[in-house]
Amino acid sequence: MEKIASFTIDHERLERGIFVSRRDVTPSGDVITTFDIRLTRPNRDPAARPEALHAMEHLAATFLRNHTQWGGRVVYWGPMGCMTGNYLLLSGDYESRDILPLIKETMEFVAGFEGEIPGASPRDCGNWSFMDPEEARRLARRFLDEVIADPRHESLNYPE
Repeated sequence: MEKIASFTIDHERLERGIFVSRRDVTPSGDVITTFDIRLTRPNRDPAARPEALHAMEHLAATFLRNHTQWGGRVVYWGPMGCMTGNYLLLSGDYESRDILPLIKETMEFVAGFEGEIPGASPRDCGNWSFMDPEEARRLARRFLDEVIADPRHESLNYPE
C-alpha cells in the first residue's frame, strides 16, 4: 500500500506553523486546500492534551464558521490524531500566507475566550465534559506569541 502524503513529511524537522498539507480537486472542479496548523513540534515537544484540542476545536470551528469573510469557505477544523495540531480545510486554492490573518484572529479568539464553550453540553457534543479551555487558551496564546507574531519560512513551508 502506498504511503499517504502526510506521512512523507519529515516530522523530525517539522516546526510549529501553518502549512499547506494538500490540495484536492472535487469532481465538480472545486479546490479544497488542507492546512496543517501545527501547534507543537512533533516528537520533540509534548503533544497537546486531547482535552485542550477538543476545547479549541469547539471554539475555533465556531469562530471560523461565523467569520464574515471566510465562514462560507470553511469545510472543516479539527484535531490531528497525533495531538500536535489541527487541520483546517478551506474551499479554494490558498497559500499559508493567505490565511495568516485568519489564523491570527482565530487564535486571538481562542486565547481570549471566557464563558461557556459553544456546543459543550450533553445534547450538543458526544464527549462534552472532555475539555480543557484553560489549556486551549494557553496553546493559542503561545502560538500567537511565538509563531504568528514573527512568521518565518520554516513556519509556513514544510521542510524539504
